[in-house]
Amino acid sequence: MRAKYPKASFHERTLDKLTQVLVILFLIRFTRQIIAFYDGYSLTPMKDIYIGSLLLLIWSGGSAQAARPFVTDDARLTTAGSCQLESWTRLNRASKPSARSEEFWAFPACNPSGNFEVTLGAALGRPLEGPQSKDYVVQAKTLFRTLSPGNWALGLAAGKVFHPEINPGPNQFGNSYFYLPWSYASEDERWVIHVNLGGLRDQASKNNRLTWGSGVEWKINERWLGISELFGDTSGGRYWQLGLRYSIIPDLVQVDTSLGRPFGAAAADLQSVSLPYGPARWVSFGLRFTPASIF
Repeated sequence: MRAKYPKASFHERTLDKLTQVLVILFLIRFTRQIIAFYDGYSLTPMKDIYIGSLLLLIWSGGSAQAARPFVTDDARLTTAGSCQLESWTRLNRASKPSARSEEFWAFPACNPSGNFEVTLGAALGRPLEGPQSKDYVVQAKTLFRTLSPGNWALGLAAGKVFHPEINPGPNQFGNSYFYLPWSYASEDERWVIHVNLGGLRDQASKNNRLTWGSGVEWKINERWLGISELFGDTSGGRYWQLGLRYSIIPDLVQVDTSLGRPFGAAAADLQSVSLPYGPARWVSFGLRFTPASIF
């Protein structure tokens, strides 16, 4: 039987209409990025700017699974017997033209067994100056304790980032990482806290780094979710990010947007670094598809 919902107010209807317009604009851009991704670009040596893009993803613990627009991961898995797709475009707006870029990310994840999630992800980097590049991520994740209202959960995730354009041949090794995601949910599940602690092995420099992240998600209403977080690593990079997620179809299709940048002494120290996540801010737009069952 179809559930009955209370009639939406004028402000809620207006907000929904504006959201639908934003969704259409996002889908147009999303489609253009997919076409660009598969349009047969030739392989060229990757610049550090793209390595920086992937490092931001794994600085907080390699969060290929974090529910968008989070970078900090949660101690939850994709629904057992199902898959999900998280994709987004990130616009890096640095003061230096050489550090400006656009990125397209797609991360499908599946949980066939109930407590073992596998992700195979891909990314396309498009700088304002210079050639494009493609990168790949593989990750596995499991939980030691599941999340419930008024309680906490703990998990383990590990993965590897592949850079085929700078590691040609059969041994396309990249950065390896692991992290422990911890989450705590309030009794009414109106808010959830997430904390990550992990490590990163940079194969190019042979350096090891500790990574960390902490964030809060809060339920504004049945369709809107807010997020705020801090994340970084022992190399000195520290960042903040704020975002919103809107459910077009609850528990199935969501869109989101976020704004972030470095803060504190790290921002000044990175002024001379030509990475898209140096002193620059970024804006991202995401799309999530989370069906309840596939298998």
